[in-house]
Amino acid sequence: MTPADDFPTAPVLLYDGVCGVCNSAVRTILRHDRRGTLLFAALDSDFARETIARHPELAGADTAVFVRDAGRPSETAYLRSTALLQVAAYLGGWWRLTLTAYVIPRVARDWLYERFATVRYRIGGRHDTCPIPTADVRNRFLDSAYG
Repeated sequence: MTPADDFPTAPVLLYDGVCGVCNSAVRTILRHDRRGTLLFAALDSDFARETIARHPELAGADTAVFVRDAGRPSETAYLRSTALLQVAAYLGGWWRLTLTAYVIPRVARDWLYERFATVRYRIGGRHDTCPIPTADVRNRFLDSAYG
């Protein structure tokens, strides 16, 4: 295993890199991230594959994944609606209002998430490849192709 020093200290959001809705969400997060530290990796990136290998429950997952403490013994991966709520908590400010959704049972939140996920390409389109981030935020994407 790679030493923990080789892993990012900031949280990482794994997302569907070819999904138009997902890419729009990433751009929105980048605009609202006051700390400027949240990192991103497409689900088909090396970083995501390594993370998924450490978490068997993520195998075959085609969903947002919020990763805290990547590569450390305390590494935690949050899926689906909980991943999005973790992003909201990270962003802080008025985004924290969405945390009231925690009163909805996870199974119901995830059911709604999955219903939306099944139509996301029809709503936001699908890219042939993962769009390349702009130079000013490229360092926040964990993919060697962008470096």
